[in-house]
Amino acid sequence: MMAGVLLAALDGGAMQAGAQQPEAESWTVEKCNRYKKAWTDALGRFGRKGLSQEFTERHEAFLASGCSTPPDVCPKSKEELDLANVLVIRAINAGIASTFLPFACRK
Repeated sequence: MMAGVLLAALDGGAMQAGAQQPEAESWTVEKCNRYKKAWTDALGRFGRKGLSQEFTERHEAFLASGCSTPPDVCPKSKEELDLANVLVIRAINAGIASTFLPFACRK
Protein backbone atom coordinates (compact mmCIF):
# COMPACT_ATOMS: atom_id res chain seq x y z
CA MET A 1 0.00 0.00 0.00
CA MET A 2 2.73 2.47 0.99
CA ALA A 3 4.66 1.62 -2.21
CA GLY A 4 1.54 2.40 -4.24
CA VAL A 5 1.16 5.80 -2.57
CA LEU A 6 4.83 6.58 -3.12
CA LEU A 7 4.62 5.54 -6.77
CA ALA A 8 1.53 7.71 -7.27
CA ALA A 9 3.31 10.67 -5.68
CA LEU A 10 6.33 10.15 -7.92
CA ASP A 11 4.16 9.85 -11.02
CA GLY A 12 2.42 13.10 -10.09
CA GLY A 13 5.78 14.83 -9.72
CA ALA A 14 6.85 13.58 -13.13
CA MET A 15 3.62 14.87 -14.64
CA GLN A 16 4.15 18.27 -13.03
CA ALA A 17 7.75 18.46 -14.29
CA GLY A 18 6.54 17.62 -17.79
CA ALA A 19 3.84 20.27 -17.57
CA GLN A 20 6.34 22.93 -16.53
CA GLN A 21 8.40 22.60 -19.72
CA PRO A 22 5.72 24.01 -22.08
CA GLU A 23 4.92 26.69 -19.50
CA ALA A 24 8.59 27.75 -19.41
CA GLU A 25 8.75 27.79 -23.21
CA SER A 26 5.57 29.85 -23.47
CA TRP A 27 6.92 32.34 -20.91
CA THR A 28 10.10 32.73 -22.98
CA VAL A 29 7.98 33.41 -26.07
CA GLU A 30 5.83 35.86 -24.11
CA LYS A 31 8.90 37.71 -22.79
CA CYS A 32 10.27 37.96 -26.32
CA ASN A 33 6.94 39.27 -27.62
CA ARG A 34 6.82 41.88 -24.86
CA TYR A 35 10.39 42.90 -25.59
CA LYS A 36 9.75 43.11 -29.35
CA LYS A 37 6.86 45.46 -28.62
CA ALA A 38 9.06 47.60 -26.39
CA TRP A 39 11.70 47.77 -29.18
CA THR A 40 9.12 48.72 -31.82
CA ASP A 41 7.50 51.31 -29.55
CA ALA A 42 10.86 52.83 -28.63
CA LEU A 43 11.95 53.10 -32.26
CA GLY A 44 8.62 54.70 -33.11
CA ARG A 45 9.05 57.24 -30.36
CA PHE A 46 12.79 57.99 -30.55
CA GLY A 47 13.67 57.02 -34.13
CA ARG A 48 16.91 55.53 -35.42
CA LYS A 49 19.00 58.70 -35.47
CA GLY A 50 22.34 58.02 -33.75
CA LEU A 51 21.93 54.24 -33.85
CA SER A 52 24.71 52.44 -35.67
CA GLN A 53 24.09 49.73 -38.22
CA GLU A 54 25.90 47.26 -35.94
CA PHE A 55 23.64 48.12 -33.00
CA THR A 56 20.42 47.71 -34.95
CA GLU A 57 21.56 44.60 -36.84
CA ARG A 58 22.66 42.79 -33.68
CA HIS A 59 19.44 43.80 -31.97
CA GLU A 60 17.33 42.60 -34.91
CA ALA A 61 19.27 39.30 -34.91
CA PHE A 62 18.44 38.86 -31.21
CA LEU A 63 14.75 39.39 -31.93
CA ALA A 64 14.83 37.11 -35.00
CA SER A 65 16.33 34.32 -32.86
CA GLY A 66 13.31 34.42 -30.57
CA CYS A 67 15.42 36.37 -28.06
CA SER A 68 17.65 33.34 -27.54
CA THR A 69 21.10 34.42 -28.73
CA PRO A 70 23.68 35.39 -26.12
CA PRO A 71 23.79 39.11 -25.35
CA ASP A 72 26.06 40.96 -27.79
CA VAL A 73 24.38 44.31 -28.43
CA CYS A 74 26.75 47.00 -27.19
CA PRO A 75 25.39 50.55 -26.98
CA LYS A 76 28.20 52.95 -27.86
CA SER A 77 26.65 56.28 -28.84
CA LYS A 78 24.60 58.47 -26.52
CA GLU A 79 21.47 57.62 -28.51
CA GLU A 80 22.18 53.88 -28.27
CA LEU A 81 22.75 54.10 -24.53
CA ASP A 82 19.59 56.18 -24.07
CA LEU A 83 17.57 53.64 -26.07
CA ALA A 84 19.09 50.72 -24.15
CA ASN A 85 18.17 52.41 -20.87
CA VAL A 86 14.59 52.91 -22.05
CA LEU A 87 14.40 49.26 -23.10
CA VAL A 88 15.74 48.04 -19.76
CA ILE A 89 13.10 50.05 -17.91
CA ARG A 90 10.35 48.88 -20.27
CA ALA A 91 11.47 45.26 -19.91
CA ILE A 92 11.51 45.39 -16.12
CA ASN A 93 8.08 47.08 -16.12
CA ALA A 94 6.85 44.22 -18.34
CA GLY A 95 8.07 41.62 -15.84
CA ILE A 96 11.17 40.66 -17.82
CA ALA A 97 14.40 40.19 -15.86
CA SER A 98 17.33 42.33 -16.90
CA THR A 99 19.36 39.17 -17.59
CA PHE A 100 17.02 38.44 -20.54
CA LEU A 101 18.13 41.54 -22.44
CA PRO A 102 20.61 41.52 -25.35
CA PHE A 103 22.96 44.19 -24.01
CA ALA A 104 26.61 43.41 -23.27
CA CYS A 105 29.85 45.20 -24.05
CA ARG A 106 32.72 42.74 -23.97
CA LYS A 107 35.54 44.93 -25.30
